[in-house]
Amino acid sequence: MADVEATSGNVPSDDEEKEIEEMRRQVMEMEQELARENEAVAIAALAGHPSLGGASTTVDAKAANGHSGEAVASPNETSSSLQAGSNLDEDPDGRSIYVGNVDYGATPEEIQAHFASCGTINRVTILLDKFTGHPKGYAYVEFTQPAHVEAALVLNESLFRGRLIKVTAKRTNVPAFMRGT
Repeated sequence: MADVEATSGNVPSDDEEKEIEEMRRQVMEMEQELARENEAVAIAALAGHPSLGGASTTVDAKAANGHSGEAVASPNETSSSLQAGSNLDEDPDGRSIYVGNVDYGATPEEIQAHFASCGTINRVTILLDKFTGHPKGYAYVEFTQPAHVEAALVLNESLFRGRLIKVTAKRTNVPAFMRGT
């Protein structure tokens, strides 16, 4: 009798099977909704920014969950439409700019729109306070080509959301023990 009870405990009941099927259906609906939202964001980005050259962008979900302390707009993970050659593997700091005095309510999409005239943008990163999750007031914009950085530097002291922003080339942080002092 004990053997019968042990094996019957491993077989899900009809109620458990129905609950599992309902959960699977809900997950599938959520995945479909996410796909529709990603497609809508990509279409809106392409419609509003002809200089994007076919790159679809989304806000990275890791930032919303509090991972890595930053909000990121980056190429869609499932899309391979952004092909910039080997430049994406080489020195991202050489292709990036620092943007200071950014309004705390600014989104990566707004920053991307502001710098879209400078060239194709690979990623926009707004740094967040790791304890509060609030923006720190500065961002980094990574372009696909180093030449776009020079065009972006022209926007130094331009007006963005009612504030004069500071735009400089991103510097590479070298730890003190590597400086040679």
